[in-house]
Amino acid sequence: MTSLRHAAETASGIPVAARAERRGFRFDPSVPILIAFALVLVALIVLPLSWLVFYSLTDKTGAFTFANFVELATNPVFVEPLITTVIVSTSSALICCAVAAPMGWLVARTDMPLRRTIRMLVTASFVTPPFLGAIAWELLAAPNSGLLNKAWRAISGAEMDEHIFNIYSLGGLIFVISCYTFPYVFVLVANALDRIPGDLEDASSILGGKTWTTARRITIPLALPAVLAGALVAFLQAMTLFGSPAILALPAGFHTMTTKIWSLFQYPPKPELAAAASLPLLIITVLLLRGEQAILGRRGYSVVGGKQGSPRLVQLGAWKWVALGLAFIVLLNPVFLPYGALFNAAFSKVPSQMIWFDNFTFHNIEFAFFELSATKLAFKNTFILCTLAATIGTVMAVVIAYVTARQAITGWRALGFLATAPVAVPGIVLGVGLFLTYTRPPFVLYGTLWILLVAFVTIALPAAYQQLQSAFRSVHPDLEEASRILGGTRLTTLGRITAPLLRTSVIATWCFIFVGVIRELSAAIILFTSETKVISVLIFDLNESGDLGAISVLGLIMLGLTFAVVILANRIPGFGGGVRFRNS
Repeated sequence: MTSLRHAAETASGIPVAARAERRGFRFDPSVPILIAFALVLVALIVLPLSWLVFYSLTDKTGAFTFANFVELATNPVFVEPLITTVIVSTSSALICCAVAAPMGWLVARTDMPLRRTIRMLVTASFVTPPFLGAIAWELLAAPNSGLLNKAWRAISGAEMDEHIFNIYSLGGLIFVISCYTFPYVFVLVANALDRIPGDLEDASSILGGKTWTTARRITIPLALPAVLAGALVAFLQAMTLFGSPAILALPAGFHTMTTKIWSLFQYPPKPELAAAASLPLLIITVLLLRGEQAILGRRGYSVVGGKQGSPRLVQLGAWKWVALGLAFIVLLNPVFLPYGALFNAAFSKVPSQMIWFDNFTFHNIEFAFFELSATKLAFKNTFILCTLAATIGTVMAVVIAYVTARQAITGWRALGFLATAPVAVPGIVLGVGLFLTYTRPPFVLYGTLWILLVAFVTIALPAAYQQLQSAFRSVHPDLEEASRILGGTRLTTLGRITAPLLRTSVIATWCFIFVGVIRELSAAIILFTSETKVISVLIFDLNESGDLGAISVLGLIMLGLTFAVVILANRIPGFGGGVRFRNS
């Protein structure tokens, strides 16, 4: 850094200290622009949540009341969905921990073959939109037309009205949600086990501890915080999910809280009750996220000294092949079977029949792209929103991360809090808040793509901000200080010095926002109109009309785009991180 300071002095002819003193009296035009970004951030977060609270505490005449909350607490129409949501969320969290924690241990701490392949396949289930997975399981396990039930009847000779799977049930909903929630637990547990130094287990082994004793007294206690945090995340994801319950629970005749909130916008709309029903989800989400941070923030160990030892792999012997088989059996449910069902339906004349030479067709592709009028508009809207949301979200995240990392303006801590706050707002709740905010003057955005853009940028901001804030820590402030000494403003320094140094993280963040917008359904289902449909909403609508062949074609294209962008992001040199996707 001495050379940088020397270069600054040589170029200006003024000592650094004197230059810095003079700079203190110069007006920096970047400051108002940074403040404007801060105000936009405040508007994105505070406005919808404020209107949400206001509507929950008023009646149709605008008078103050607690009647909406009394209605929620006493009317069985609302109490039953709440109980169902608790059952679904708790069951899914327990199943995810029971499946993902052992699987994470096998991948991170044993000599099981194909461990990298298993991680890659878990990523495949991680980025699969849960609503698309639910539709795939409709194709597989619907009582009458499901491929698995038809195969069982063909093998066993059972009657046509008999079945072994019924996806339209509480158990079916819990199963499908667990399939697309367990990756959250797996990632937390596997990463925690990767970080546990092998020295700790080696010390136990030297002192005579056997493999199981070491696991019970060393490995499991150190990984337990990650398991507990994963359970909270799984509970949260299951609680706030909309797509899977809407596809599987409604035909079965029951609601969860998210589908009940959505139903309150059907005719006649009841926005006051929808706002009141959204607040408990918001409060529980905040509490669960705080619990996750408290658990993961604990320090279970510290290493004193130099280089840490590599994780010690447990030798499974012949059992490693059994473990590999079990891992692939688990992955049948979120990856192999659903993807196979979608491919089968996309190229089959009858989606409920196995594809064969006499059943093969390209008609579903023709129908989806040439006969279905809404497809082109949905793709156009999706592409516009993905591009704009990724660009605007990345720019906002860069600026806000810069402000908080460099403490550039007063109130930077509050900005950091607001930038991460949307992660605590379920998509369906944010959709309700934006609907209530932008259906009235002075900002009447409902019915336009702008309201969806606001929703998508808000949803994507926390992950983008966290990713880039971490990246800013890798750039020493002295580099920016040299630019400032030479007369550069904060924005000039950010654009010419800092941002180019962070281009890897910036590009990766852009890619992941793009992917997140493609798969977002929860907020879009509240805010769309006939002219602002996106691909996720179009797929949801087609499911209600039973066009499973077209759904499968569109779903496979969505998956192809998603995987292409994720692979591109992970091939960026130096990018080793990831961004947590919000479920829909």
